[in-house]
Amino acid sequence: MRVLVVTAVPVERDAVTRAFGGAPETVAVPGAEPHRCGAFDVLAGGAGPAAAAAATAFALAAGASAPVPYGLVVSAGIGGAFTPLTPLGSLVVASDIVAADLGADTPDGFLPVTALGFGRDRFAPPPALVRDVAAAAGAAAGPVLTVSTVTGTAERAAGLLAAHPGALAEAMEGFGVAEAAARAGVPVLELRAVSNAVGPRDRDAWRIGDALAALTDAFGKTAPVLEGWNRHDH
Repeated sequence: MRVLVVTAVPVERDAVTRAFGGAPETVAVPGAEPHRCGAFDVLAGGAGPAAAAAATAFALAAGASAPVPYGLVVSAGIGGAFTPLTPLGSLVVASDIVAADLGADTPDGFLPVTALGFGRDRFAPPPALVRDVAAAAGAAAGPVLTVSTVTGTAERAAGLLAAHPGALAEAMEGFGVAEAAARAGVPVLELRAVSNAVGPRDRDAWRIGDALAALTDAFGKTAPVLEGWNRHDH
């Protein structure tokens, strides 16, 4: 099975490809240049859900005619954590990929797009795959929020947790990747390494290097699980 891994920026892409060793092959497809490492194609699709969705859609369309099409899409990178259960440098696998700010602001609070009667605001990756990847990587499993604006205040962090109890982390691309994968009929997973706490913005407290190292380690441990996973076996 081939696996498409979608990151936001080149430094995340490179962290993932380091897990596979050797020099990756660069593959030209419309809108992106994935790095091919055996069964894994890893691309930097851009920051935010729109760029991530577009890059994923292009890559899936280009791969649909390949002898072995993609059987799984993984949104991967670094992100912020909400709880002490996910400290800096730890890993999170999304049990739900949630569009946290897709909806409407009202006098009574935020309404997700589903409450407005159209669209969807979450995707659920295959539970067995979430379990297996979390076990292999030593990761926590729980909802991961997709936001278009990184949280920078305690008030905003509290508001997100109130609206999405149990959320473990936030990032900016998962829902976009999931939307494109769902339209192509391909299962999706989201894997994040924690670089910072969600709340008041303090770049000096971020541990991006540690998070990128954790991301490399995670793919080193989970590659056999991802490559060998078969949606029909679960």
